[in-house]
Amino acid sequence: MASFSEYLPYAFALIVAIPFLVLLRQFVHSYITLKNQEIKLLTVKSNSENKTHSYERMTLFLERIKPSNLVQRFDKELAVHEFIFLTEKTINDEFEYNSSQQLYLSKNSWKNIVDSKNAVIELLHQTYEGLNGNANLDEFKTIFIMNYMEGNDYIAATIEDLRKEILIIT
Repeated sequence: MASFSEYLPYAFALIVAIPFLVLLRQFVHSYITLKNQEIKLLTVKSNSENKTHSYERMTLFLERIKPSNLVQRFDKELAVHEFIFLTEKTINDEFEYNSSQQLYLSKNSWKNIVDSKNAVIELLHQTYEGLNGNANLDEFKTIFIMNYMEGNDYIAATIEDLRKEILIIT
């Protein structure tokens, strides 16, 4: 009997420790689960912020390439072909700067943005070819804006599509 009584304190400690260890394990498991959920939530929130920022940047890009905004840029003393060259370069540079935003946009939105950019550049060249080089810069700008207004407002349509998509995302 003496040998059994020697182990009695250890048995009592074991009986007290086992429920404590089980509760500690459950607590740690619950804590890890909550932290993982928090990380996922922060990731989703961060991704949503990136998407929102991308839509904002591309909307700003589209606003900048509207013909009414393009004609206000650059010196009024430029020749028409110089204005076209600088305008096209500015559009392409800004587009390249924002091209990383396609990661956060839908394929359709990105295609619409690219199509809008290309349509503005094409309209610049078509307007110039239609004038046969007989107009000064102010006349060119006026005709350029009139040609844009006579056609479909593809930039406004693209911005509206972006607006609808961002409402779905947020």
